[in-house]
Amino acid sequence: IVLFVVLKGELTEDRRQEIKSELRRQASPRHVPYQIEEVPEIPRTLSGKKVEKSVLAVLMGEEVTNREALINPEALKAFENL
Repeated sequence: IVLFVVLKGELTEDRRQEIKSELRRQASPRHVPYQIEEVPEIPRTLSGKKVEKSVLAVLMGEEVTNREALINPEALKAFENL
């Protein structure tokens, strides 16, 4: 599992461990991500919902066909470099 986060500060190793500890405490050990990556923003639809399928398509090197349905399609660029 990879968790993408938007932070006000820097994503340090201590901050990663803090996030993992809180997820383990508030949810369960199976909810703890293997990797945590910082991105400037999360892509969202025009109605404000997070777009997971488009992010997955970018990560897999596939074409994103619904960019016109995104309020911030430029946010996908951050995922192209991961």
